[in-house]
Amino acid sequence: MGSLPRMSVVTGARSVVPTAPLTHHLRHFNSDRVALMYSDETCNVRVSYSELFARTNALGRAITNRARSTACNRDGDYVIAVCMQPTHNTILALLATWKAGAAYVPMEPSFPQARISHILKDSEPSLVIYDSSANSAAFTDSGVPSVSFEELAQEASGLASDELQDMEMLTLSGNDSIAIVLYTSGSTGIPKGVRLPYSAICNRLWWQFHTFPYLDMEATCVWKTALTFVDSVCEIWGPLLHGRSLLILSRETTRDPQKLVKILSDYKVHRLVLVPTLLRSILMYLSLNPSGKPLQHLKLWICSGETLSKELALQFFKNFGDHDGYKLANFYGSTEVMGDVTYYVLEKSGQLDIHPTIPIGSPLDNCAVYLLDEELSPAPEAEPGEVWVAGRNLASGYVGGQGADRFCDNPHANHPDFGRLYRTGDFGTLHKGVILYAGRTDSQVKIRGHRVDLLEVDKAVSAVPGVEKSVVLCYGLDRGNPEILAFVTIKPEVRTSAQHIEANLKNSLTHYMIPQVIEIESFPLLVNGKVDRQSLLKMYENTNNNDDSEIPLDIDYTGVEAEKMEAARVLFETVAEVLGRAARGALSIRVGFYELGGNSLNSIYTITRLRDKGYFIEISDFLGAANLGEVLAKMSTDSEENNDAKEPQFTAVPMRDEHKQEVIDMIVSSFYEKAELEQFLKHEIETRDYALCVHACWAALLHARLSVVLNDANGTPVAVALNFDARDEPEIELAGGLAKIMGFLEYVEGSVRDTMLPGGKGTVLHSFMMATAEYLSPQDNVAAIRALEHATMNVARERRFLGVFTTNTSPLTQQLGTDILGFQTLLDYQVNQYVDANGERTFGKAPDDMRAVVCWKPVD
Repeated sequence: MGSLPRMSVVTGARSVVPTAPLTHHLRHFNSDRVALMYSDETCNVRVSYSELFARTNALGRAITNRARSTACNRDGDYVIAVCMQPTHNTILALLATWKAGAAYVPMEPSFPQARISHILKDSEPSLVIYDSSANSAAFTDSGVPSVSFEELAQEASGLASDELQDMEMLTLSGNDSIAIVLYTSGSTGIPKGVRLPYSAICNRLWWQFHTFPYLDMEATCVWKTALTFVDSVCEIWGPLLHGRSLLILSRETTRDPQKLVKILSDYKVHRLVLVPTLLRSILMYLSLNPSGKPLQHLKLWICSGETLSKELALQFFKNFGDHDGYKLANFYGSTEVMGDVTYYVLEKSGQLDIHPTIPIGSPLDNCAVYLLDEELSPAPEAEPGEVWVAGRNLASGYVGGQGADRFCDNPHANHPDFGRLYRTGDFGTLHKGVILYAGRTDSQVKIRGHRVDLLEVDKAVSAVPGVEKSVVLCYGLDRGNPEILAFVTIKPEVRTSAQHIEANLKNSLTHYMIPQVIEIESFPLLVNGKVDRQSLLKMYENTNNNDDSEIPLDIDYTGVEAEKMEAARVLFETVAEVLGRAARGALSIRVGFYELGGNSLNSIYTITRLRDKGYFIEISDFLGAANLGEVLAKMSTDSEENNDAKEPQFTAVPMRDEHKQEVIDMIVSSFYEKAELEQFLKHEIETRDYALCVHACWAALLHARLSVVLNDANGTPVAVALNFDARDEPEIELAGGLAKIMGFLEYVEGSVRDTMLPGGKGTVLHSFMMATAEYLSPQDNVAAIRALEHATMNVARERRFLGVFTTNTSPLTQQLGTDILGFQTLLDYQVNQYVDANGERTFGKAPDDMRAVVCWKPVD
């Protein structure tokens, strides 16, 4: 008899969780131990646990005195809005709110007025507490009672500092009471407030405490995540519930990898929560000085908020190693499930081979995940289903009962804790007992860890005067560096620009939601009349490739001193190369890198490119510069003035048998994950196909002695060029999509090789495959490709070949080949025109400008 198929339902362990409000558990650390640490240009503050409790007790009384005259909101919650920059005072305001018997709803002082007004109207807070960075007029106009933190602290100074009695509180805080209200983008295009109860927060925290326990030497933890983002809850309250010191970091420190790494190193921080984008930025910074080990104490790295790619995880283990206790955890969830509901821990790079993608993992304690079909029946294992969540991590719902369709009764519940289901809007599959993420079901995406609903952005763009039609899309989500794009057409009678539209959006959208606006004449349509969204994305990709984009014409040198003109030219052109046409406005000494559309990741890319051109600048100087004029002033042609490491040197060695597995790994990562042709046939290709291909021709490659491997300074292979005598290549049997690709390459190369190149063996060296390690930075990747080309040319020269013959389908290698390395183009073939022997147009969906360039370079 056959066995029944496994259904896609995964349940976490059952565990007992304390039910009292969090303020009760904080009592145990009433001592002189430091609780909070904060420093800036004006202060250096340390707050002990005893001071923390005394001050928040008094502040809690001051809050109740002001809020008692107001009624609870329509959900029956007392809510206090907190609009403050992250400092020690912010923590005091939050804890005092809990002690007063209320929930806090955070707002960023930088939020646009429209978003602040919406949150205040929707959440109906009893009081707003703000600091000097906020616009107090925004609260005054709303009619909600408001008070500055300084004024509230003054009132609290005359009040008792012992613990509040029940009768003093606005309401008693029970296990099901609401502790926090967080606003996130809603599927309707209008932000919704998520009501998080103490029970959900406790379940999430106590799971963390026994799964990733605090170590005795772990004295200091950091709070760096925006208060409006759910990860801040665990960052703040986890350490304080365990008596650790909480170091509060500024936004400027968090976005500067050099400053962030130094602080993490100085305080020997053991754990860090971050989005993959920031992880990539930190690893790129560390790669500039590979001999340094500033983060040897930071053993636990927790990624959440965005997709964690295998390429980034491999780069992590290349940097930290497999055997020193470093852990890279992938957390998955949303605000409605207390931030995280599944997790997967990587402890060595070998785990990356177990699954096709990095899993989002298994459920936390007292939680269950269901992968359901449209009839809410569990999907069979390995088949995709929509992700639904049950258990103690669930929010109580949305403010005002909105979004009721997201929560429903669970027909599959086998325990009262699992009686409610939350619909995440994601797809997942069950693979070897863990869950793999399989995409979104709606228009919501994660941008630098923040959930953004593209409908909300589209609504704001459409409302800008002069916009006739808009389509908002997300580009680069699968690459770990997503961007929001708004394609617009302008009304004929209106004179406006993309820059004007973006400036207008600052009044309605928060900064991470503002798209790059792209003005077009008309929208491409499908045969059914709908907008061809893929054509829009491909159009953007083809005109904004960072490696190949044209230098924008709008460069303004006004104000540049004569002796700085050459450096300014290099700076502006380098920034233009990195940002491409995505640059928002003219480049000048008056505009900042971030204003132009830059971010932490491509700022480091810019710095490394400047270094290639002989100009050096500290990362902190670049990121801290208010505008390009300040960048220009701090650039130097003297590398000794810069602390960054020089570009790594590569050594070319003949490929040997012991290189085989590393060669296969590099071929898989370069071709399966990145190569242009493969993307059209991924459903017909498996990673093992490349291993079979390399295995089939391995003996012939070694016998030919024409292939080379590049080693880095540590002797680690980081790139490979597989080369054959073009007149003496082995016949190998391939299947599926890879056979189709090789058939295409033989089609475009065959006629050139047989009619345009010298005849006979020993005359034409065929550069068959070239690959680099996936963890190389963009700069090192380009450098490695150049080094491979030079090494291959040296082999051809030493073996007396007449020249090197190759085919490039990547715009980067095409440009390197023709513009830098001097290859001659023999055939420039439009890929989508290819028809195979069976009459199939294999790459028919490729854009017209996707080319296969067959080229040749004679030996000197």
